[in-house]
Amino acid sequence: MRAYLAAMGYYPKPSSPRALIADIRAFAQQRSAVQWGALATAIIMPIAMIVLFITDGNTNIQPGPRLIYVESWKADRTDAEIIADQKRDQAIRDAAIKERQRQFQKVEKKMDDLGL
Repeated sequence: MRAYLAAMGYYPKPSSPRALIADIRAFAQQRSAVQWGALATAIIMPIAMIVLFITDGNTNIQPGPRLIYVESWKADRTDAEIIADQKRDQAIRDAAIKERQRQFQKVEKKMDDLGL
């Protein structure tokens, strides 16, 4: 085991930038155009997928503009008018709740008819 370790030396020989460029040039000359195309595809495809995921993650997730409608009343309206408006609004809310209950009861009846 020591015989081949002694012949190898302990440290690699330092190389110059010229030697590195020459090695890369020799490596590149051994490759065909098809291999370079495959290399380009192997590099471009993951980058394109990452870019598409990032851009897709930012689309259609922002909430749209929110419109708030405010009623305007006269400053000199009486307490009786205020109470009448509140009763009218409460009647509208109660009617909407009852209609919603009726719709759910209708769905429940259909589900009972189907045996669910």
